[in-house]
Amino acid sequence: MEKLYDAAALGELLVDFTENGLSDRGNPVFEANPGGAPCNVLAMLGKLGRRTAFIGKVGRDFFGETLKSAAAGAGIDVSALRMDPEHRTTLAFVHTDESGERDFAFYRSPGADTMLSAGELPRDILRGCRIFHFGTLSMTRSPAREATEAAVLEARRAGALISFDPNLRPPLWPDLEAARERMHWGLAHCDILKIADNELDFLGCGVEELRSRCPDIRLFCLTMGAYGSRAYYEGLRIERPALALGGVVDTTGAGDTFCACMLDFVLRRGLDSLCGEEIAEALRFANAAAYLVTTKKGALLSMPEREDVIALL
Repeated sequence: MEKLYDAAALGELLVDFTENGLSDRGNPVFEANPGGAPCNVLAMLGKLGRRTAFIGKVGRDFFGETLKSAAAGAGIDVSALRMDPEHRTTLAFVHTDESGERDFAFYRSPGADTMLSAGELPRDILRGCRIFHFGTLSMTRSPAREATEAAVLEARRAGALISFDPNLRPPLWPDLEAARERMHWGLAHCDILKIADNELDFLGCGVEELRSRCPDIRLFCLTMGAYGSRAYYEGLRIERPALALGGVVDTTGAGDTFCACMLDFVLRRGLDSLCGEEIAEALRFANAAAYLVTTKKGALLSMPEREDVIALL
């Protein structure tokens, strides 16, 4: 069937309350930024001219309505975003240190995003996307866990490429062994992987060991924070440094921005017969875009334009 969407994603859409100075009484002030890794990825893909759709659930509350409006404003099809009248929208409070690194405190017990069921999945979107993207936060509890797995299998049957980002957030898991199990499930079902160096450490293995365990991963992308990024494709190993230009205020969304740029590369080029030079250029572009998003607060509404990335490069 004709693919109506370049990419679809399933998962959490939430509010990131980001520190934004002090009040005149000395109290910390937090800015409510729309976020959630899967939707951040779609927002950047939208900046790159891609047609996207989001699958998820938020509360039928003020924050849920705000998030729906923000995602739609970013050009994302939100027709499959469910509004839950019984469960509240998930909130995350983000403390950022002087280097821009983050510490999260989540309010999600349970959040509406975890209540998405397999029966609520939009089959037309799953069958009509070229790439389907997901992470692990929609697999922390039922029924969203089963919905995520069903969505991956449905998109795969329809011929979509599967993209996975573990996006480890330990506080959201009942125990860390459950997190490892779901990460391994995602690794076993994806064509494209974006994984951070701390997530690789969490799994307790190196790149080559993980690649040997998961031979079906066609493009393996490793992000290393200030050290840049690396891609593995067939027998190639390509690395590019991060941009170190200063001005980092919030690293939220940097990995999602990088991921979206690499997915845009796959949408343009496919996964067959890639050469090292074009992968290197894709990493260079993705690193630059990821840097730009760190110079602003929040993620979903802070994605750079393609022209801004090119100008920086």
